[in-house]
Amino acid sequence: MPKGSKELTAARREEIIDACAELYEDMPFRDITIGRIAELTSFSRTSIYNYFGTREEIFLALLAREYAAWTADLNALAEDGSDHPFPLDFAALLEKRRRMLKLLSMNIYDMESGSSLEALTAFKEVYKGSLGAVERCLKARCPNISDEGAQQFIYALYPFLFGVYPYTSATPKQIAAMDAAGVNYRIYTVTQIVASLTEKLLKGLV
Repeated sequence: MPKGSKELTAARREEIIDACAELYEDMPFRDITIGRIAELTSFSRTSIYNYFGTREEIFLALLAREYAAWTADLNALAEDGSDHPFPLDFAALLEKRRRMLKLLSMNIYDMESGSSLEALTAFKEVYKGSLGAVERCLKARCPNISDEGAQQFIYALYPFLFGVYPYTSATPKQIAAMDAAGVNYRIYTVTQIVASLTEKLLKGLV
């Protein structure tokens, strides 16, 4: 780790993560290299290795940041006391996290396998925070749900999140292929597909 204040180190890590996020908007995971990330930062390619051991660790840090933002929104939802339908409110928070859903669906295995134990543990700590936040939301907005019901909801939701992105995003080539194959399909929004799941799960758990 380079010499300097914790604030400077954190700021440089964020600059690297920001560059990675910018590239990921328009480029596939496989084409985003340390060199390409460095081009969008204020320091060299070799300097990045002072902050991240691999490209995958940068992506994992980006995913952790997405989880942390989702967790903050969940905690706020748990405190807002609204009587608005919970499935819609809950789903809307995931609509804001399309990058998180894309990373989960397309690149989670590569990120985790290509990261050090230390980096992976740091990510899992953030992930754990999201689990607690979902449970707090459920208890606050669905007071009749039991502890076991909350756990059943979480164990249905989290695997489901790995498949949300492909059902809410399709490339022109994918659409053309489905048309040619005669596949009956419909592109849903994240809010639509998550709200539907949430409503169905709660009917059986509350």
